[in-house]
Amino acid sequence: MSATFESLLSGLGGGAVIASLALGLVLTYRTSGVVNFAHAAIGTYIAFAYFEFRETGDLVTPVLGLPARVHLVPRPTLATALVVAIVLAAALGALVYVLVVRPLRHQPPLARVVASLGLMLYLQEVVRLRFPIGGAGAVRRRPVLPTAPIRIGATTVSENRLLLAAFAVVVTAALALVFTRTRFGLATRAAADNERGAVLIGLSPDRLGVVNWMVASVLAGLAVIVIEPINGLDASLTPLLVVPAVAAALAGRLSSFAVTTAAGLAIGMTQSAILGWTTRAGSGSLPHWLPTTGVQQAVPLVAIIAILTVRGDALPDRAAIVAHRLPASPTPRFVPLWAVAAIATVAATLSVADASLRHGLIVSLIAIVLSLSVVVATGFSGQISLAPTALAGVAGFSAVRLGTAGVPFLVVLVLAVAVATAVGVALMWPATRVRGMTLAVATLAIAVALEQIVLASPAMSGGAAGSATPRLELLGWNLGVDATGADNFRPQFVALCLALTVIAAVSVASLRRSRVGLRWLAVRSNERAAAAAGINVTAAKLGAVAVSSALAGLAGVLTAYSVTRLSPTSFMVAGALATVALTYLAGVSSISGAVLAGIIAPAGLLTVLGGAEGERTSMAVSGIALIAAAVFAPAGLTGLGRSAWHRLRSPRTSRTAHTAAEPEALA
Repeated sequence: MSATFESLLSGLGGGAVIASLALGLVLTYRTSGVVNFAHAAIGTYIAFAYFEFRETGDLVTPVLGLPARVHLVPRPTLATALVVAIVLAAALGALVYVLVVRPLRHQPPLARVVASLGLMLYLQEVVRLRFPIGGAGAVRRRPVLPTAPIRIGATTVSENRLLLAAFAVVVTAALALVFTRTRFGLATRAAADNERGAVLIGLSPDRLGVVNWMVASVLAGLAVIVIEPINGLDASLTPLLVVPAVAAALAGRLSSFAVTTAAGLAIGMTQSAILGWTTRAGSGSLPHWLPTTGVQQAVPLVAIIAILTVRGDALPDRAAIVAHRLPASPTPRFVPLWAVAAIATVAATLSVADASLRHGLIVSLIAIVLSLSVVVATGFSGQISLAPTALAGVAGFSAVRLGTAGVPFLVVLVLAVAVATAVGVALMWPATRVRGMTLAVATLAIAVALEQIVLASPAMSGGAAGSATPRLELLGWNLGVDATGADNFRPQFVALCLALTVIAAVSVASLRRSRVGLRWLAVRSNERAAAAAGINVTAAKLGAVAVSSALAGLAGVLTAYSVTRLSPTSFMVAGALATVALTYLAGVSSISGAVLAGIIAPAGLLTVLGGAEGERTSMAVSGIALIAAAVFAPAGLTGLGRSAWHRLRSPRTSRTAHTAAEPEALA
């Protein structure tokens, strides 16, 4: 019992950080209706900037293109460093609200999700590019809070964990008092309940929003700074603390500070208890295929799914002045023979070019298939899914296991895609009753859990080292990829990827033109109207999930055979976020958008043609482009192109005359 109690006490530190991040999410949602997926990424940048300033006196700026460092003081103290970090966090929060959040007040949830994803990608790249990770250039990270052990009865706990828990409780009490006893808090609540009414009585939602986003950013920065001795800092992993934070915020219905804090502490303590139990029980305490970290990361997913299942509703609606629909989905037209010939000619030319261009073409073709998965799920049926890359990983490693066992490639392809489809449908079933940001939250938790449970499992993926990919043979032909030599990235494998990509695109186009596609659009447009017209909304959603998961599985199989050794890093959550974001940038509601997303994908054709510098900064540029697209071009780059083309052809004809209108009802 004492050991369990000690594990629970140790979990107070992580739970307090989760609670602090969740409190920031509650603030931003109550102010602007945005579940900020970049919240922990903001905290990550602030933490890196704090430790850098604490040791060097240099302020590392977050704006790429400006001077990376500004030297402020020669020997900063702890107090000076904390003040600079707080001011920097507040300024960053205000800047994010003015440049990103405020212009998206009247945009649909997808635009807000994509903008926060773009901000997350951008900040991750800022950290990666401007802060040395390890080696001689890395600075020392001195803990802010004391770490001396404290005895409580028969147990021992680090002092910083108790202080973190006390901090979370104090912040919770302070926020509760502010929002119930002060004019500012009452004004914020009024604007959240009825924004139009708040404007009519003279309140300024923008001023309230700026202040709340500043406070939320400060909380995020301080939370990540103080947790560094416990969890460390990682440019890729630390931003994913947003997942348990979202779970805690959901438990509090994104409104109750007390319930949110209690849920955050409970999640952290549960994760610590699991870690303690597995450590004490030894290696045989869990099945050999189940990693301990996976069990820990499953806690937020279980919490989110339980909340969604029990409540069965979306996030509490924050009043908005107007609402906008998703971009129109144009009906795919018949592709003429000359266009097919042109595409085949270009692909054939690239396939016989040097190995780098062949590799870029392979990456782009696989990215097109993965983007088609996003188009079906989001663009056609209106379901914001952030788990396509994780499902691709399930299919990819399934293909490796089956291929290694001697199963023929065509059978491997069918079975691996079937596995991804089954997993996708099973995990998405509890979330069929929700939509918008709620669904995005659930699918992000699913992606993290799949990465930590399935893809990190030594039995499934081979662990961090990955698994060797079996030789690809089809009808006696060697289509495999060699590590070196002239046959690296064989033209035959390029042809296989091209053929499967074309089949996938044609299949999606056929579904879009069919009654199935019309049902998807009807559900996307208005679920209640679709149900009233006799459409089985749940079946339509699950059908779109099945097709989307199958496409993700196909991309995973091709990814597996495009390398000689498949690593779990090929299917990280960051990749899923980038896929969704780039698809939105290109045009999430059209097949042409998926094609463009594949071309501009990292390590794809555009990256190869842009050289090393383009690859180095591609994700940062993509993040900025996503924010700009969400604000100024919700239809994406292909939507802008279609609009320009239609205006040139028919200046007097409105844009809507050339796109398929979404049916309000379908019998």
